[in-house]
Amino acid sequence: MLKNMFKKTYTLLDTKYKKSDEPSVPQGLWRRCNKCGQPIYVDDVKANYYICPKCHGYFRVHAYRRIEMVVDEGTFEEWNKEMPFENPLNFPGYEKKVNAAREKTKLNEAVVTGKGKINGNDAVVAVCDARFIMSSMGHVVGEKITQAVERATAEKLPVIIFACSGGARMQEGIVSLMQMAKTAAALKKHHEAGQLFISVLTDPTTGGVTASFAMLGDIILAEPNALIGFAGPRVIEQTIGQKLPEGFQRAEFLLEHGFVDKIVGREELKDTLAQILVMHKKPENAAARLAPEGPAPESFHKRLSGRDPWETVQLSRNADRPTALDYINILFDDFMEFHGDRYFKDDGAIVGGIATFKGVPVTVIGQQKGKNTKENLKRNFGMPSPDGYRKALRLMKQAETFGRPVICFVDTPGAFCGIEAEERGQGEAIARNLFEMSDLKVPVVSIVIGEGGSGGALAMAVANEGWMMENAIYSVLSPEGFASILWKDSKKAPEASRVMKVTAKDLYEMKIIERVIVEKEPASSKNIAVIADEMRRGLEEFLSSHVTMTGEELAAERYERFRRM
Repeated sequence: MLKNMFKKTYTLLDTKYKKSDEPSVPQGLWRRCNKCGQPIYVDDVKANYYICPKCHGYFRVHAYRRIEMVVDEGTFEEWNKEMPFENPLNFPGYEKKVNAAREKTKLNEAVVTGKGKINGNDAVVAVCDARFIMSSMGHVVGEKITQAVERATAEKLPVIIFACSGGARMQEGIVSLMQMAKTAAALKKHHEAGQLFISVLTDPTTGGVTASFAMLGDIILAEPNALIGFAGPRVIEQTIGQKLPEGFQRAEFLLEHGFVDKIVGREELKDTLAQILVMHKKPENAAARLAPEGPAPESFHKRLSGRDPWETVQLSRNADRPTALDYINILFDDFMEFHGDRYFKDDGAIVGGIATFKGVPVTVIGQQKGKNTKENLKRNFGMPSPDGYRKALRLMKQAETFGRPVICFVDTPGAFCGIEAEERGQGEAIARNLFEMSDLKVPVVSIVIGEGGSGGALAMAVANEGWMMENAIYSVLSPEGFASILWKDSKKAPEASRVMKVTAKDLYEMKIIERVIVEKEPASSKNIAVIADEMRRGLEEFLSSHVTMTGEELAAERYERFRRM
């Protein structure tokens, strides 16, 4: 009886009924995801910004579809829709190939350019379309982008370019190569005019496009998992004879290695672009917006405690002490973090980006410690590498271009000392920050919120004003190091802390700093709001008085401040 239990017991269906019994799926209603291989409903994909609802893989987006996604409906004005074909090398079959691409895509060339609004903000937009000969860059593509940038410069408009390309157009040879220099030169003029360029890297961005306009953005965004590189993966593997690591040349790889500011999901891209555009507009009546409200509190330095310096040292290192990000999040609105030094990596010990303070755009940068072992390993215990200092300087120079005040939060035991730091030029990176910060044409204020250790702290503190938290320290090196060098005994650190004059009270009296932020109780997560109120008042006073000064006046004030020391 049981022997037939596991036998197949199905009945063959009569084929004459099979067709009518099964659901009928209209052609084109379903398709298979080329990443996960799963069947997906086309309308679901469209409603999901052309992202697979199952594996979250990104489908490539046509130029006009991209414009529909990011540009306000009915506001896009296309430029240079028709441009004459050119075959500079008289390459056989090239004209036929272009005509075939035109017929297939209904585009004149591999890029669409024009002007539109993004959440009401004007911008010049260029979108590459991979359907057209893999969006390779020939003369017409280079010319369309260049003319769009030139017009944006003349009309004082920001530029947003969505890069997607296989690189240079081989059929145009050296003429294609020249487009790299031409587009870069146009963007340089746009930059020198103080106008914003946002580069959005999509899958794939390779070759000559990567080595020209795509990587020249004041801000570089990327879609998740986009392939981004100069040489393609297969070319590299063939050249070096090695298998490439997982994730190589993907957007996340470039973020880690310092070349991308931010990875933005497609569903968030329009709002992110709009926010960036808003924060690059120069506000009217900035000084009036920043003016303090109500009477000034009691003079801060009269309320300072007489705490023993060694106790202050211990408090400055307390794990519960608020970090740079804590102050950034409570003091500023709309903070958008940017990453990378554009050379080697993104250093977790430095955080920075743009934000608003009372509606006025500012650049905020901080040395960031962790609150536990895992975070501290990620942040390297708040000890920046050369890449971190270059990242900070990049953000400061960007702030200078767009006239944004810079607020720095200093909290480091010192610059990281290690083989790799020396290999990548730790001393040069710190020296470069001192050099460039001395002449920044925007207001700069630096606040020591914890430890201010040596040159690693000073590289973030060449400011118009220097402030300290009451229980912060600022010194040439740690008390332990001081005692070891001068007295050959690190156990004498408490005594060294008293000799070195490391406290806010000491440095205020020595006129090294201009303000002390009072801590009625040592700073912690419980009282950060109270402390931030006094810090906010100080920022109102500083910014309202400094935003009306010229760049030359700001640089001269900074020079004279240090000249007196």
